[in-house]
Amino acid sequence: MPKIINYSLTESELLTIEQAIKSDPDLRVRQRAQIIRLLHKGHKPEGVADLLTVSIGQIYWWHSRWRTEGLDGLSDKERSGRPQADDEAYRQKLEEVLATEPHELGYGFNVWDTPRLMAHMEKETGITMTDRTFRNILDRMDYVYRRPKHDLTPLQDKAAKERAEETIEALKKKPKTAKSNFSLWTKQP
Repeated sequence: MPKIINYSLTESELLTIEQAIKSDPDLRVRQRAQIIRLLHKGHKPEGVADLLTVSIGQIYWWHSRWRTEGLDGLSDKERSGRPQADDEAYRQKLEEVLATEPHELGYGFNVWDTPRLMAHMEKETGITMTDRTFRNILDRMDYVYRRPKHDLTPLQDKAAKERAEETIEALKKKPKTAKSNFSLWTKQP
């Protein structure tokens, strides 16, 4: 014979659940609180599972967690996972590389983009990571990518540029000729 589970809530528990449904910052906690509230309202676990498109096992799981841990039981626990690829030494090396022009390191380009920077960091540190992970590291370090402004200054003739600036200044100083205000039709001076 199956075990009979009591889904009813006390007044304070119901208030806690309804408050979580309305204002908890985590969407998952709000959905799990709805599970508890619907079970309290008399819905069967199968109906709640169908209504919220979750498995019946999840309904029993979250109700059990609610009974043992309260509202904290409805939030996700810390999960183990792969450690972060970057440590303090990696971030420090990355800052040094970003402060250095690529041509100073022997490269034939002047601007770091993500693939070039990743390749250089892999060569320097031996740490391989995905493009997304690398961009997340840059984001955590508050770096943003800007499109470089192309500058042709090194290709310009400095003497010709100075002569052109002098000519422009001389043209700015040239007095303007006055036009007649006595007629609508005037001749060009």
